Amino acid sequence: MNDFGNDKKNVVQANLDAQKIAFAPIMFQAAKSLRNLGILEYLFQNNKASIKTIAEALSLSLYGVKVLLEAGLSLEMVYLKDNEFILTKTGYFILRDKMTNINMDFTQDVNYQAINHLEESIVNGKPEGLKELGDWDTVYIGLSELPGKSKKSWFDFDHFYSDYTFPEIMPILFKDNPKYLLDVGGNTGNFSLQCAKYNPNVKITILDLPGQTNVARKNIIKAGFEDRISATDINLLDNSIHFPKGFDVIWMSQFIDCFSLEEISGLFKRAYESMTTDASFYILETFWDLQKFQASTYSLHATSLYFTAVANGNSQMYHSKDILNLIEKTGFVVDELHEIIGMSHTLIKCKKK
Repeated sequence: MNDFGNDKKNVVQANLDAQKIAFAPIMFQAAKSLRNLGILEYLFQNNKASIKTIAEALSLSLYGVKVLLEAGLSLEMVYLKDNEFILTKTGYFILRDKMTNINMDFTQDVNYQAINHLEESIVNGKPEGLKELGDWDTVYIGLSELPGKSKKSWFDFDHFYSDYTFPEIMPILFKDNPKYLLDVGGNTGNFSLQCAKYNPNVKITILDLPGQTNVARKNIIKAGFEDRISATDINLLDNSIHFPKGFDVIWMSQFIDCFSLEEISGLFKRAYESMTTDASFYILETFWDLQKFQASTYSLHATSLYFTAVANGNSQMYHSKDILNLIEKTGFVVDELHEIIGMSHTLIKCKKK
């Protein structure tokens, strides 16, 4: 008989948590509706209100406001006092916290239909949920063609976490005044543009799929940096295509989580082969074992399942040891390691042995 190891949770709490999981998709929609229909905003602006007051103010039915607010009680987004509802701190986070809203929109617009194919994705080893968004082998091929809200929510999610890191990264990256930087998986050029703005001398080459580089070139021209930033089309999974040489820095930001460990090994080897002994290889990544807060770890574990069912079927948010082992096997040594850059990132600087 299972003794449940070190599980200290009592039976009542364990049962409650199990029901939260069982009804999670339904209650997620309730939380989103409370936000989108303006109910949380009304409570925030008015401190407290009855169902009737809210229904009249927002032109909603009594029934609709009632069932949503009662769900909000169990979600601990509101509480009830003297027949009036009051917003809680959790409700405030759902209403106003930027990270929470970006995560919710990413869940709804990119993952909600697709994640229903998670079991198939595990069994078949490919992102079976992607067909809910489009007819591609991986989401990266179709990023520029994602439908409607899905495209905005995907890029909002991607940029939100990386943009927070830029102010901390730039002084570290440009400490040795690199002249040539290779941005591997540079996507639409967001990071490269920040580098060009920060350092007036650096020249940058972006490597990525045509769908991303086409957008990057437009962004580069719009920003007026076409003399210092260029973009090259490449299938990064083709190990027969060597990385260009002559760069002081090779950069991979929020990139390796898009690949399996075997594929990452191929990327690292090509980076190694293209580098001189003086060059540096930087990896910026979110590792679930190096997070300060449980909320971050929870979010990263959930994001791994997006990779499974939607993105490519074989990657995840990694444990740091998975990547540090690959770094060593490739022939690199870790020269510097900066933990918790931005909200949740780790920056690893590698050199050739």
